[in-house]
Amino acid sequence: MPGAERYRGGVAGYRELLRAPGVARIIAAQLTARFPNGMTSLAILLHVEQMTGSYGAAGLVLAAASVGQATSGPVTSRWMGIWGMRRVLTLTTAVCAVALLALALIPMGIAGYMAFGLVAGLSTPPVQSAVRTIYPKLVNARQLTPLFSLDASLQEIIWILAPVVITLVATQAGTVPGLLLIVVFLVAGGAWFILSPEVGRVRIPRSRRAFGKVLGKPVVLLATVIGFLLIGACAAVEAAVVATFGHGGLEAGLVLAVFSVGSLAGGLAFGHIPIGPWAMARRMAIVGVGLVAAIFVVGDVTSAATPWWVSACLVVAGVGIAPALAVMFAMTSASVKFSETAEAYGWIGTGQLIGAALGSAIAGFLIDGVGHAGAYAAAAGFAIVGALVAVVFVRGFPDLRGRDASPIPDTEPVPVIT
Repeated sequence: MPGAERYRGGVAGYRELLRAPGVARIIAAQLTARFPNGMTSLAILLHVEQMTGSYGAAGLVLAAASVGQATSGPVTSRWMGIWGMRRVLTLTTAVCAVALLALALIPMGIAGYMAFGLVAGLSTPPVQSAVRTIYPKLVNARQLTPLFSLDASLQEIIWILAPVVITLVATQAGTVPGLLLIVVFLVAGGAWFILSPEVGRVRIPRSRRAFGKVLGKPVVLLATVIGFLLIGACAAVEAAVVATFGHGGLEAGLVLAVFSVGSLAGGLAFGHIPIGPWAMARRMAIVGVGLVAAIFVVGDVTSAATPWWVSACLVVAGVGIAPALAVMFAMTSASVKFSETAEAYGWIGTGQLIGAALGSAIAGFLIDGVGHAGAYAAAAGFAIVGALVAVVFVRGFPDLRGRDASPIPDTEPVPVIT
């Protein structure tokens, strides 16, 4: 059967990929270094609310951290081409750790919490940009697109486990131990990643173009816009699920975990499918179909809005998420010079952060105004607009069928890991 053969071929391909020198190590190191990304927002929210007694104050601190993170992403990513990955990653990790320690250990007013939240956001280590810049130097051209898919899939582990871990620690041991745990992951995971041989062997050439010029490339702009819409949809889903099932029980956490599991499974299943210009539209359409179905499922709360029905819809939506992210990374990689890859991924990350903030805000207003079904409608709206953008601008996407996703070489030689 063709489907079974494709599945077996995909599994074998991932095994071969993980046996490539350095791949398993760098994936494990970067996942550990990025694990705090799934804990920090929730930990800050819980800690500041506990210290001030105000969710409004906690929201302001989170907003400051998000603004800092969104602002710094392209900047710190570009710095890696000027000063080197290890220097930038070491500096940002140290500053971020100090800011989080201050948040945890020093009682202060709202302005103080906002200031340190802003610093923590500004100094978020650009691990994601770094690792996706390293990937093309780790594997051969045929393996690069599956590697992006594997990366996009495995990052779901962060969003499945991290919120559960930080919630347990914060509620059972306290919010200060929760923030200290984040610092431990940040420093230990960051050190593991920074000291990985692959980080030391790959040098990003200094870009000769002005800062921000890479956004003028259609693929980078499209990836930033669609990433904004995709993550906006995911953020709205989170708010919708919490509003549907409440904070007190396990249902909300389990449903969101199923959502992430669907994304992980989709990324692994789609990873070896060649990427054509219509790949992004198809994957965003899958997300949209699942979220539209969720609107009808929660229409009558008393009978249909059970965790089983919502989970079924979100599994369908989730199947398209990691594959869509993998398409973004592969198409971006194939469309920019190697010296521009880190900054390009930084801009994409900024779009996703803005999408997360806007998706949560819109969903929150709709929950207050029309109920939780409005938040699912917002999520579906984000996904549908993303699919429409991918359809309207399909000519802006490269056709990677029969070609690799390696970046365009710079004129100066770049070392390749052997």
